[in-house]
Amino acid sequence: MLQIFFFLLGIDFKVKCITLNGTRVKLQIWDTAGQERFHTLSTNYFRGAQGFVLVYDITNLDSFQGVTSWMKDIHEKAGDEVDIILLGNKCDKESERVVPKHKGEKLAWEHGIPFFETSAKDNVNIEDAFSVLTKEILEKKSWVLYDLDVVDLNESKKRTCCAF
Repeated sequence: MLQIFFFLLGIDFKVKCITLNGTRVKLQIWDTAGQERFHTLSTNYFRGAQGFVLVYDITNLDSFQGVTSWMKDIHEKAGDEVDIILLGNKCDKESERVVPKHKGEKLAWEHGIPFFETSAKDNVNIEDAFSVLTKEILEKKSWVLYDLDVVDLNESKKRTCCAF
């Protein structure tokens, strides 16, 4: 089961099933809240996660500025091999925008991660974002599983427990 962390507005847990390229995938999604008061609690859940969705509010500069700190925490607690995507949420509130789209794109580019502007309210790019993240995780996971499945039976027969 894939574990994806979703930073947004409160601590919550959801299970979502999606079908990607004919494969049914069950996602565990933990909304651990990006607010500083939940920071210590949130980072305790990082180990074992395979993907992260970092979300900032395009109408709130502080939320955008906090992304770099969260990114650092993810790498420290979950490792450099986890997949991450960046979402600029509330694109339905264009008139209230304070974070230009190009800043989100630049930050994502600097970290080598996908970027989407989304609206949770209007369901804009939500499915696409989760599909991209899930695809990246599955591709990495299938490569790892492929490597683990390769076993040289002849090699293992040559070794015995007490042979010198």
